[in-house]
Amino acid sequence: METLFEVVVFLAIATFGAALARRLGLLAPILLVVLGLGLSYLPFFPDVRLDPNLVLVGILPPLLYVAALETSVPAFRLNLRPILLLAVGLVLFTAFVVGTVVHLLMPDVPYAICLALGAVVAPPDAVAATAVARKVGLPRRIVTILEGESLVNDATALVLLRVAIAAAGAAGGTVGFGYVAQEVVVATGGGVLVGLLGVLVFGFLHQRTRDPLLDNALSLIVPFAVVFAAEEIHASGVVAVVVTGLGIGHRMPLLMSAASRLQIGAFWRLARFLLEGLVFLLVGLQLPEVLRDLDEPIGRLVGITAAVLLAVFLTRFVWLFPATYLARLVPRVRRRDPAPPVQVPLVIGWAGMRGVVTLAAALALPLTLAGDRPYPRALFIWLAFAVIVATLVVQGATLPAVARRLKLPADDPVQDALTAAAVQQQASRAARERLDALADSVPATVAERARQVLENRTNLAWERLGGAARETPSQAYGRLRQEMIDAEREVFRVARDAGRIPEEVLVRAYRDLDLEESLLRREADE
Repeated sequence: METLFEVVVFLAIATFGAALARRLGLLAPILLVVLGLGLSYLPFFPDVRLDPNLVLVGILPPLLYVAALETSVPAFRLNLRPILLLAVGLVLFTAFVVGTVVHLLMPDVPYAICLALGAVVAPPDAVAATAVARKVGLPRRIVTILEGESLVNDATALVLLRVAIAAAGAAGGTVGFGYVAQEVVVATGGGVLVGLLGVLVFGFLHQRTRDPLLDNALSLIVPFAVVFAAEEIHASGVVAVVVTGLGIGHRMPLLMSAASRLQIGAFWRLARFLLEGLVFLLVGLQLPEVLRDLDEPIGRLVGITAAVLLAVFLTRFVWLFPATYLARLVPRVRRRDPAPPVQVPLVIGWAGMRGVVTLAAALALPLTLAGDRPYPRALFIWLAFAVIVATLVVQGATLPAVARRLKLPADDPVQDALTAAAVQQQASRAARERLDALADSVPATVAERARQVLENRTNLAWERLGGAARETPSQAYGRLRQEMIDAEREVFRVARDAGRIPEEVLVRAYRDLDLEESLLRREADE
């Protein structure tokens, strides 16, 4: 009961922090980390010990799954080269640079375990990247690249971490090439196979389920079932969840009814909001646990921390510029994807926030090395914590200003609206042809009503090209219809209170009015 109470308290604090961030115009992840740091110093606040397995198996899979569901597979495939250069190449480069720096500063510590620390701090966090990038309003392609990187890079880092820990625990501190190759093949290949199997199995179940509640429950089960299946064969659960999420998200219009998609979308928005808030709050609350066993001299601690932070900051930029522009020396690549302006790698380089996965991986480091040899594990956990806080607070807080300062070429809203209107025109033509074919099977008034709805939707798409200089007919209709809905809703409420209609009638009427109001608000937001 006490643990349940603490979870409720943490969720309430995370919700309050997110609401405060919106009120102050701040980024919620940063405010929640700072809030957690402050609460950790209060004597009456409970100590929180983060279980790495809870993060890697209980929190990360649903967050990765919902991110993959919302990721465009065509956009992911189109940007596969930069995504893999960041998610695989940059993670390995960062891990080896950080491992080398730490080993040079602490030559008595085996290189393998220093490399393990490099793997811990190498991957930018999926939660942080998505939360901050979308809030800042970066161009669509940059968001796609950052999201794609954050979906895949955890798998690279965790496989490298597993190999490095095995090397640190082996006699002589090395492992054979065969072991490394086996780990990579099993983790990556096995994860892809389990993910594809998840697409087939759960896609089939979604297709056979017509009850939105059952669809929603099944969607909640998917990421955990896929992770457990992958872990059972020692494959990468991260890869498996991402593959399953991409596959089901891409096929979702064919697998689920409209009611199921709406309910699943609402459920995952709430789940992501709560989990993201809880994750960043927990990161800040770990400070006492991180400091508990730390006994390094302050001068040495500051020097090593500064060196690791500098390595983490610089490696991202050192990798990004050659990865961005050297590939364009190949004519085929240059023709297909011209070189972006220098602002693009600069802002991608600045969006390297680390998060809870880094802390969980650090907490999973072994207590001792081969032969029960000690190593500065507490220092390594501190370094991971310092990287998280520094990248979130420094890079995350300044990313909006950096993006504005660089004046990134924004997505063209007029071109977006023009493309949407053109496709809507084609969709309306197809709908009109279907209506004409079926018009004789329904009363004329029904057919005319359907034609009017279709015409309104087409007009709305073209009206968006006109900008916001004046109120469009659709906006005027939405404002007027909102007033009418409010009046209808009040009449039903008064009738229920007077006992003239039962509660069930009120609920059905409110549901229909709420659906129409939600549609009006969505159209107004667009």
